[in-house]
Amino acid sequence: MIALFLLLAIAACDATKAGPDEDRPPVRGQESQPQAQPSLIDWPDGEYEYYLHEVQAIRRSRSQVATGENGAVTVALNGFAARAGLEALRQGGSAADAALTAALTQVAITAGGPVSYFGTLSLVYFDADAAEVTTLNADWNTIRAETDPMSIPGSIRLSDLKAMLGTTPSGRTALVGGFMKGVEAAHRRYGVLPFSRLFEPAIYIAEDGFPVRQGFSQVLASRADDLSRLPETRAVFTKEDGSFYEAGDVLRQPALAHTLRAIVEHGADYMYGGPWGEKLVSAVRADGGHMTLEDLRSYEVLWREPLVAKIGDFELRTSPQPNDGGTSLVEALNLALAADLPTRGHWSQSGHVLRDAVDIGMASHLRYRTRAALTASFPGLDFSPAARTTAKHAAELWRLIRAGARITGWQPPSTSHSDDVVAIDSQGNVAAITHTINSVAWGKTAIMVDGISIGDPASFQQAAIARVGPGRRLPSRTETGIVMKDGIPVLGFASMGSGLHQRTLQALLNIIGYGMTVDQAIDAPDSFLPQFSARGARVQVPAGRFPRHVLDSMGYAYDEIDMTQPRFAGDGIWVAIHRDPKTGELRAASNNRKNGAAVAF
Repeated sequence: MIALFLLLAIAACDATKAGPDEDRPPVRGQESQPQAQPSLIDWPDGEYEYYLHEVQAIRRSRSQVATGENGAVTVALNGFAARAGLEALRQGGSAADAALTAALTQVAITAGGPVSYFGTLSLVYFDADAAEVTTLNADWNTIRAETDPMSIPGSIRLSDLKAMLGTTPSGRTALVGGFMKGVEAAHRRYGVLPFSRLFEPAIYIAEDGFPVRQGFSQVLASRADDLSRLPETRAVFTKEDGSFYEAGDVLRQPALAHTLRAIVEHGADYMYGGPWGEKLVSAVRADGGHMTLEDLRSYEVLWREPLVAKIGDFELRTSPQPNDGGTSLVEALNLALAADLPTRGHWSQSGHVLRDAVDIGMASHLRYRTRAALTASFPGLDFSPAARTTAKHAAELWRLIRAGARITGWQPPSTSHSDDVVAIDSQGNVAAITHTINSVAWGKTAIMVDGISIGDPASFQQAAIARVGPGRRLPSRTETGIVMKDGIPVLGFASMGSGLHQRTLQALLNIIGYGMTVDQAIDAPDSFLPQFSARGARVQVPAGRFPRHVLDSMGYAYDEIDMTQPRFAGDGIWVAIHRDPKTGELRAASNNRKNGAAVAF
């Protein structure tokens, strides 16, 4: 998920058509829904224009807060999508309906740059009726005929902007993403509104268009050669005169609208082996890929019990393996407890605590080391996924780190795309979603199939693909979850970006260890994914947020980042909704860096 969010904030279904809902048994509550309802895009006067033209253009410097008792939605990027999700709640939808509506809208309003209908989706869901949490994994599958993954062309390097955009176009860089399969499966299990209704805002945006902003046009310009390479892609992003869309233009996606209507009518199988899938396979194979229709038809989402960890008075429930992000998060929280971090004051006030917090955040990178290297640095310590989630592992790992075992080559002080949705409904159901194209702004190969973007996630994950083998689920490192207390969900959260692990760890510690509200946790000073070079790693922090004496006493080289300038990698984004277990009051918080939004009623 390297450089996941280079693209910064680039943002009505015909209900009478026959759809897949007619062939399915009704889900809970669906039979009681009125037969005719306003569209999910029929908002009160002025709200549509406000969210499309003003909220989408916001670049936040502080978290936005929304409170309510009936329902709430927050998103990492594209506040317009949060309002679409809220409308699903207002019209009787569940938390799943709201979160899925928002996710579908996020893809349409970004033209598939940072997120894709053929990307991945991770869901952690609390079902209030059953009083249980479950997880859905719709991440990447490797290609069955790809038997030599180390020869897959391409890479992404952070040395400069050009290298960050990728190096080599190839159909072999495409994997099988489960986003739309995940949407369908989650709705089938937890949805209340008809499946077709979730697509209404996305289809409307695709047909009516969205205003192109400066950031979007700049990314188009940086990708001009890649987006011009294939006729179908070029047709999406250029005007009649052949020039790319610029700030002030309106970008419409008629091909995408047609595809989404077909999915509404035929279900996800339209993509996974149906007419769209046939076009996808042809396009990927024309660029040298090995994907087949069997790769699509055999794709299945994974429903799993959550990974559960006791963290003080709280209980974390997050995604289990093959999602490695949940394992890394539990490991880091246990390390924080082993280091007594919350009892020593906040890292924004102490260089020693900041140093320990930075080391804890980087401990997850140990999983990238070879077994021989781990044995040499941490003799006798078990780094299996099961062991990494135990308090015993954390205590011993922290002891060895304090004794001098190196996590990474820190440079001593001298004289670096995705989206999130969290939703809670009036029944207390909680949905937390992270979804991504796992590529930098459409990817180097830049394939579009009937309006849907096909990323190049295999271009920098060759080693991971080789480890899991052909036709298998590729581990991801998303960190999405629900925090419980006394058996009641009190927090739903999701994170994104190349620094998502550091951001999630620090935000949860701010709430669990330091008693902050969700917005205080987001706005508190944080450190990013370090900057790596041949000289070693340097700590990255936002400029002006830490006292200079704290940074100087940390013992590591550091850089203060001007957050008014575009960031291509390093920082993470975390959004959450808190639910008061006594009053039921909801407090939703957006991120404090992009154009996300929190809404509630």
